[in-house]
Amino acid sequence: MKMNRKLFWTLIHGFVMLPTIAVRDSHVVNRKLVDVPQFERPIGNHTFHIGKEAVLGCSVINLGKHKVGWLRAEDQTVLSLNDRVVLSPRYTVNLDTPSTWQLRIRPLRAEDRGCYMCQINTQPNMKWQIGCIDVYVPPDIINEETSADVSAQELENVTLICRASGHPPPKITWRREDHEPMLLKKVGNRDFYKVESYTGSSLPLWRVDRRQMGAFLCIAANDVPPAVSKRITLNVNFPPTVIVPNQLLGAPLGTDVILECTVEAYPNTINYWLKNRGEMLLDGPKYTISEERSSYRVMMKLTIRYFSRSDIGTYNCVSTNSLGKSEGTLRLYEIKIYPSSQPEVNILVGGLTEEAAKTFNSASYHTRTICLYVLLSIVIMLH
Repeated sequence: MKMNRKLFWTLIHGFVMLPTIAVRDSHVVNRKLVDVPQFERPIGNHTFHIGKEAVLGCSVINLGKHKVGWLRAEDQTVLSLNDRVVLSPRYTVNLDTPSTWQLRIRPLRAEDRGCYMCQINTQPNMKWQIGCIDVYVPPDIINEETSADVSAQELENVTLICRASGHPPPKITWRREDHEPMLLKKVGNRDFYKVESYTGSSLPLWRVDRRQMGAFLCIAANDVPPAVSKRITLNVNFPPTVIVPNQLLGAPLGTDVILECTVEAYPNTINYWLKNRGEMLLDGPKYTISEERSSYRVMMKLTIRYFSRSDIGTYNCVSTNSLGKSEGTLRLYEIKIYPSSQPEVNILVGGLTEEAAKTFNSASYHTRTICLYVLLSIVIMLH
């Protein structure tokens, strides 16, 4: 059957015209979309330091007669409308480029941390997007929650505590102020192990020992400068212990003799010297009394001038504090010097002290060695 020519062309024109109409409608839609405000790019999430300036940018194209506003997303508080600030002088808004509205917050506070909304007053529905800021805060020691200086009895358990604020949360590191290794024990273990530092807000010291006494630094850091630290002093209380390096000493007459005792104690001690367990010796022309303190140790020194036979006897170094008393005993005797056939060598009988050893300075190494062996043998036989 033959198709009517007029109908055929009508159908052809109809099919041809349909795409043309669709294209024309598409142009209308696209033109409408072009005229509507659009966000050009996301605001994004940003990090800033406290006290500095935070900047958030909202890029809008085809704004036309519409307006841009900034709000706090959390509570919908209006901050600005176009370039007019509504809330606080810390907030400013400026047009950085023809299409970018910048919200600036300065100086930045910790409570400014959160999300912010950029809004366009389009109808019927407003357009909006959100960007967030994180506020970094340097660490700060919380004194109310941190240990002050601590005093404890030896063998007690002690825990030093250090708390710090900041964002991100600070890491706490412990070190000794004198840069010596820290001596730590595990619970139930009597042996120490050494570490340069310890990480944690609490530093446990199990059965504390006098060797752990000193100043500790708790250092708080979170990669936001500056790091901060606090000094915490640990004092370990214990009664005196007297250590006598040389309990038996001899010296030639007419020389100066030095007697020494080492005292370990805390709190500080009262120290003095006794002769033959009766007479207390005083600093003066005959005796020189001195002390050298270092932490919980004290070196007691008694210098006897021009050693004579009346100085021979027993000497006691006595140390006392609120926790107890201790003493050490030293015996002092005469060393006799006999001249030998060799003018540069003298033979000593009875012992050897540092002062007496000066008479050997001119002798050869081998000669001095032989004399020392002879003297040691005599001392062993006598005592």
